[in-house]
Amino acid sequence: MTARVGVITFPGTLDDRDTQRAVRIAGLEPVPLWHRDKDLQQVDAVVLPGGFSYGDYLRAGAISRFSPVMEKVIEGAREGMPVLGICNGFQVLTETHLLPGAMLRNNHLHFICRDQKLRVENTDTAWTSDYEAGQEISVPLKNIDGRYVADERTLDMLEAEGRVAFRYVDVNPNGSLRDIAGITNEAGNVVGLMPHPEHAVEPLVGTGGTDGLGFFTSILKKLVSAS
Repeated sequence: MTARVGVITFPGTLDDRDTQRAVRIAGLEPVPLWHRDKDLQQVDAVVLPGGFSYGDYLRAGAISRFSPVMEKVIEGAREGMPVLGICNGFQVLTETHLLPGAMLRNNHLHFICRDQKLRVENTDTAWTSDYEAGQEISVPLKNIDGRYVADERTLDMLEAEGRVAFRYVDVNPNGSLRDIAGITNEAGNVVGLMPHPEHAVEPLVGTGGTDGLGFFTSILKKLVSAS
């Protein structure tokens, strides 16, 4: 039986179709989920894709946090279900407190779109096991509210517990503290990052490489081994 990965669409989501395609390329079955859904249709994992949910009114991800589907996502994540938040999805995960910290406006106050080099810091999560620790990958980045911030105590905790999953290399594109591009929860089932791995899964589009495919092959192996 093919593992099923839910991909949630909020009003303003932009990258749900790209994410569904990445899931499919990796050999998983993508299951579209609508923000008003009150169940997750028995999916094995969930991805919150990028975009500008609810127009980023109030604060990026702040309104999506109260969508009916998020009640089930929060419940599932706390029970161990793998959840990946990409860009706006990362912002939603911080708003739900499934991940610590917050996302603020880029320090240069401009929208940025570029290929971004990342270093993989943690390969023990459900979404990163197909990478090597210290491996450098290149995936697209596009955001205006991409600056990760947290208090010093939280940052020190993330560092000490190995929960920084990705770090920006060569250039910090948005002023994120300690060059943090992505983090994980303590259990390793919830991961959030600002860059877009779903745009780097086939040679024809995105960076012209497949550096982002490892997110989706990692979760495939995780779900297959658990079945």
